Amino acid sequence: MKSKVFLIIFLLLITVLPAEAQCAMCRAVLESEEGGQTAKGINNGIVYLMIFPYLLVAGVGYAIYRSRKKARAEKTE
Repeated sequence: MKSKVFLIIFLLLITVLPAEAQCAMCRAVLESEEGGQTAKGINNGIVYLMIFPYLLVAGVGYAIYRSRKKARAEKTE
């Protein structure tokens, strides 16, 4: 079970899908520039900043899972 969960999480982490995270106003302003490098950089920055809330939720979820597993182990002993 543990290896299956690890495998699923690993596959989700290595699978990168292109994401367009800009709001409509930012996109309209940035698309008017030539080259699109600024728009690409802003979009990558937004996606990068979106990672941290997910990591925090995953960390809290893991801590809860670990504490419940430890409590269950102590209860059976």
